[in-house]
Amino acid sequence: MFFNCKKSAVKTVKLSINDKVQSHPFLYFQRYSYVNVYMKWKKDSYYDSIEQIHESVQLKPIIALKNCIVQDPNGCIPISAVSKRGLELDVPMKVARFMRQYPSIFEEFTGPKYNLPWFRLTPEAAEIDRDEKRVYEECREELRSRLGKMILMTRDNVLPLKIIQGMQWYLGLPNDFLQHPKQNLDEYFRFVEMEDGLKGLALDSGEKIYSVMEKNAMKRGLYTGGPMEAIEFPFYPSKGLRLRRKIESWLHEFQKLPYISPYDDFSYLDPNSDVAEKRLVGVLHELLSLFVEHSAERKKLFCLKKYFGLPQKMHRAFERHPHMFYLSFNNKTCTVILKEAYSNISAIEEHPLLRVRKKYIKLMKESKVILKNRRVNNRFNCNAKLDLDSNDLDERGHEMASCSLKQVM
Repeated sequence: MFFNCKKSAVKTVKLSINDKVQSHPFLYFQRYSYVNVYMKWKKDSYYDSIEQIHESVQLKPIIALKNCIVQDPNGCIPISAVSKRGLELDVPMKVARFMRQYPSIFEEFTGPKYNLPWFRLTPEAAEIDRDEKRVYEECREELRSRLGKMILMTRDNVLPLKIIQGMQWYLGLPNDFLQHPKQNLDEYFRFVEMEDGLKGLALDSGEKIYSVMEKNAMKRGLYTGGPMEAIEFPFYPSKGLRLRRKIESWLHEFQKLPYISPYDDFSYLDPNSDVAEKRLVGVLHELLSLFVEHSAERKKLFCLKKYFGLPQKMHRAFERHPHMFYLSFNNKTCTVILKEAYSNISAIEEHPLLRVRKKYIKLMKESKVILKNRRVNNRFNCNAKLDLDSNDLDERGHEMASCSLKQVM
């Protein structure tokens, strides 16, 4: 563990508008208490073994292929319909081979023409798909609210459609969510033209939005919503993770800084100050709170820098706050996990789609049992055939021996 620190510096921020000064009086005293904080990464088997997080890498292409099947009027498709869409559907290998790895979800049969392999859903997978559709129907307003909160955290309350599409899996939105705006969006959303010819989705809302941190602090009577109030982030240190005294002192002072809501204006903040650092941590906490598994690939979050006003080296926030975020390196990628969601279940509301994804994962695991039983049966059949062949040889040998004796006599 390394810690590089310089003496605290004080910067006076001069403002020409008195009203702005009065609304944000702490602008006169934005501190710089660190240059870089490097904390040793500590492996934690608890967060590395959360199924819904680490199985989602395989679940995502499974859901994509499942959607291709259910969208067909006949409820079944030839392999040729998806064999060349592997990259688009995030399938990590040949599509046919991937689908055959999950016989509990995809049922293979011979098609009506040219003896091509076709696939349909198993009855169990079809039942979960119907459950998933019910969740989308019953929780449409909540899903829309989560999307709206994500847009309201941006600098201009607008996000490019391509960014939203890239985050749909984490928000729990169906793939065709944006294709049916009249059904899924309300009058506060509007499609706009952005810079560089991008199309975006904007949200107009004058309603005050409170973050998860603010709501929990209010429940405990520790926060009233004032502009100068501090909210302490919940810490969940991993076993064996010890912080040096200087780092602990910095974190103690960091907790006393004013909490800047992810939904409030942040243009007046000095990007190099501790207050801006606390705002960054608050944005990451709120974002992960909105997601289905309360986690995301780190590289996916980097795509949000420009629109959320996040610093270029935002990855250092995960390194400086290992008591809040856990970095898992399973599945050959880096996944950011919000510790609070799995250490204090009542602190963050469960996403309505999580229950459905857990059902899919349970069904995925049944595929391993099916494939294992097939291998055992095939081995048994092969051995039985060999035994039968050997018996036939013995019988034929006895017959030949008998004939030879008769000829001699």
